Amino acid sequence: MRIMIDVFGQIFRTLWAHKLRSFLTMFGIAWGVGSLLLLVGLGEGFRSGNKRGLSEYGENIMMIFPGRAPVVAGSMNSARTYRLTYRDYLDIRKEAPHVLTATPVLTSMDVRAVSEFASASGQITGAEPQFSGIRFLPVKQGRWLNDLDEIQKRNVVVLGDEMAHNLFPGRPAVGSAILLNGHRFEVVGTLKRVGRGDDNSTNMRSYIPFQVMNTYFPLKGEEAYDAISMINYQPRVAAEHVLAQDEVRRIVARNHGFDYHDEDAFEGWDTVKQAEMMGTIFDAMNEFLGTVGLVTLALGAIGVINIMLVAVTERTREIGLRKALGATSRSILLQFFIEGVLLTLVSGLIGIAFAGGLMALLGNVNGPEGFDPPRLVPKTAILAIVSLTLAGVAAGLYPARKAARLEPVEALRQE
Repeated sequence: MRIMIDVFGQIFRTLWAHKLRSFLTMFGIAWGVGSLLLLVGLGEGFRSGNKRGLSEYGENIMMIFPGRAPVVAGSMNSARTYRLTYRDYLDIRKEAPHVLTATPVLTSMDVRAVSEFASASGQITGAEPQFSGIRFLPVKQGRWLNDLDEIQKRNVVVLGDEMAHNLFPGRPAVGSAILLNGHRFEVVGTLKRVGRGDDNSTNMRSYIPFQVMNTYFPLKGEEAYDAISMINYQPRVAAEHVLAQDEVRRIVARNHGFDYHDEDAFEGWDTVKQAEMMGTIFDAMNEFLGTVGLVTLALGAIGVINIMLVAVTERTREIGLRKALGATSRSILLQFFIEGVLLTLVSGLIGIAFAGGLMALLGNVNGPEGFDPPRLVPKTAILAIVSLTLAGVAAGLYPARKAARLEPVEALRQE
C-alpha cells in the first residue's frame, strides 16, 4: 500500500509540474470521447424520432391504393386506371393467410361538419372497427366505433383532437350532435392528439362506420360502384410483410385482370420496409461515427505515448538516480504504466461526463420534426471506456518498459 501511495504521489507531482502539457493531452482525449458520444447520441435521437413518428401512424401498417395497370404487359402507355373494391377487401381477408387483419377505407374532403357552436372542414374517413387496431388512434373520451355501429349502420362519429376543438371549443363533445353535409351524427368519442408540429392532418379527421360512409358519401365518378379509397392491412408478424404484400397484390391483380408481377401497377406504403431501410441507414451511420470516434481515440492514445516518451527522456537522470538509490525496475515500470492509464481514463471519464451533461441539457429543447433529443447510449459509453483502457495500457506500457530497462550508470551520464 505504501508503494502505491508513493507511486501515485510521484505521478501527481509530475503531472502538476507539467500542467499545460498534461492539460492539452487530457483535453484532446476528452474531446475525442465527448465528440464520439455526442455524434452517436444525435444519430440515436434521429433514429428514435423517426421510429416514434412511424409508431404514431400505427404498428406494421401496410396500405394499397388504386393504381394504373397496363393492358399490354410492360407498357405503361397502355395503362388503365383501376379502383379497389370492397370485394378486394373481402378476398384479402379470406385468401391471404399472412395478413393478420385488414380494413377497407373510404375518405372524403367534400364533407362539412357543423355543430351548434361552430363549423369546420376536414377529412371524413369511413372504416370498420378494426381500423383502430391497425392505425394508432388513442381514445381520449367516449369510445371507438364498434361492430354494432357497422352492422346497424348507426350515424355515429369519432372526432380527431383538432376537429373536436374546432367544433366544440371549450365544451364537451361526447354525446352532442353534429351535421355532416346535413346528416345528423352523434359524437360517441374523441381522440387524443397525435403527432406534433405541422403534421396535423390526422387530428383534423372524423371517423364514421364504413357502411354509413358508403351510403352517404360514396366515391364519385364512373365505375365507382363498390369502390373504396384504399385498404389498410397488417402482416401476421413484421418479418412476413413481403409475403403479405405478395398475397394482396396477387388478389388485386386477379380481380382486376392484370399481371401481379408488374410493379408499376401498384401504389402502396409499407412502414415495415421503411423502418428496415431507416434502420440500415442508421446502423451504417453509427458504424461510421463509431469508426471516426475510435480513430480519434487511437490518435489520442498515440499522443499520450508521445508525451510519455518525452517524459521518459526528460526524466532519464531522475530514473537513474532512483535506481541507484534502490528503486526496482518493477516500481519504475509501475509508475509510468499507471501514469499512462490514469491520464487516459480520467480524460475519457471527463469526456463522458461532459457529453452526458450536454445531452441532458439538450433533452429539454424541442428539436425539429423527426428528431428526438440526443441521449447517451450505454453501449457506446462502455465501448469508449474499454477502448480507453486498451489505449491507456498501450500508452503506458511501452514508455514504462523503456524507462524500466535503463541502466543507472547510463541514465546518470545523460545530460
